[in-house]
Amino acid sequence: MKYFIITFGCQMNISDSERIASILEEAGHKQADNPESADLIVINSCSVRQSAIDRTFGALNKFKNKKIVLAGCILESDKKKFKDKAQFWNPADYFEKLPRRESQFTAYVPIMTGCNNFCSYCVVPYTRGREKSRPAKEIITEVESLAKRGFKEIFLLGQNVNSYASKFPISNFQFPIKSQISNSKKEKDLNFAGLIKLINQIPGEFWLNFISSHPKDMSDELIETAAKSSKMISYIHLPVQAGDNKILKAMNRRYAVAHYKKLVKKIRQAFTKYKPQIPVTISTDIIVGFPGETKKQFQNTLKLAREMKFDMIYIAQYSPRKGTAAAKMKDDVPQFEKKRRAVALDKALKKTAFANNKKYIGKEAEVLVDKISNGFAFGKTQTFKNVKFPAGNFKPGDLAKVKIIGAKAFNLRGETIK
Repeated sequence: MKYFIITFGCQMNISDSERIASILEEAGHKQADNPESADLIVINSCSVRQSAIDRTFGALNKFKNKKIVLAGCILESDKKKFKDKAQFWNPADYFEKLPRRESQFTAYVPIMTGCNNFCSYCVVPYTRGREKSRPAKEIITEVESLAKRGFKEIFLLGQNVNSYASKFPISNFQFPIKSQISNSKKEKDLNFAGLIKLINQIPGEFWLNFISSHPKDMSDELIETAAKSSKMISYIHLPVQAGDNKILKAMNRRYAVAHYKKLVKKIRQAFTKYKPQIPVTISTDIIVGFPGETKKQFQNTLKLAREMKFDMIYIAQYSPRKGTAAAKMKDDVPQFEKKRRAVALDKALKKTAFANNKKYIGKEAEVLVDKISNGFAFGKTQTFKNVKFPAGNFKPGDLAKVKIIGAKAFNLRGETIK
């Protein structure tokens, strides 16, 4: 059959879709150019946000005359709504499957899955299960292969990526940095910082990035390692979710605002020390309108956002997810107030993001080209900033040297350096 995969949700779902494609190809199926020409449609969905579920309903109705299979992070309560509309992909360990890469220069490499945190609003522990780290040998082998094939950008993925923990088989694994490894036949305990240190030694010119982190697991060792790593880009995504301690406690986030502020300070100090030529970009996630959030508590979040001077905030308006602890709380913030708070937060973000981006004007940057459109190249800097500049002879996957000549809140404008 001809298949087409529709993916909703985070980068982990994107990675899973690449591995689903590999499984389908092994079975003899071929990818269709579009869903209309496909015999089989796989919808890789996500119950984390209602919007993804709503879009899944839309796709199911649109393609109801085709064979449809559902996969992804889907709650049992949502599965019941879909049971008469589609079959379900039987859960599998995608880690063992080599993916069918959609890109020839950007790769997503899952290093762990699941979560043990049980944030009160989140369904991940119920859809992905408890944390499970992928063996370090598999990760390093995959990254080595990507580096040899010329991939330019590699993302390490996990629902709580910095809680990674595994063993490293020292005695029987040939690795480019074996001279730095003991000849002991014992396995070595490896945390996330250790994994980054190993990957940083893999030969090849590629950028390394990771998502998503939890503040409680952002150790001093990890911050120092990320800042020192020559391959790590100067970008950290560190979800705060709220700027009020009572709301953080209700969310079961297990840290206080003061701790988060200290982490951001440490990150900026470390990256300034080891990579002074490029300022570190910091982004976050914030939920507005969580049950019980007062206007004053939201003002605390707004104050934190201004103080942290974030480059990006991924803003979500709270919606209850069945089965979570928060779903038992009264959803007492009206929808219009949630929207008002989201707009206020976005307004504050645009001011800090624009102020941060203006500092790039007149400076040179290396840009990884993502796409070419209407005579312009679009890409990202090593600080994860979007840049638009004349395409010239560049193509997706190229690295371009540009001078930044203009800035907006969420993108930069450049000219090619000849």
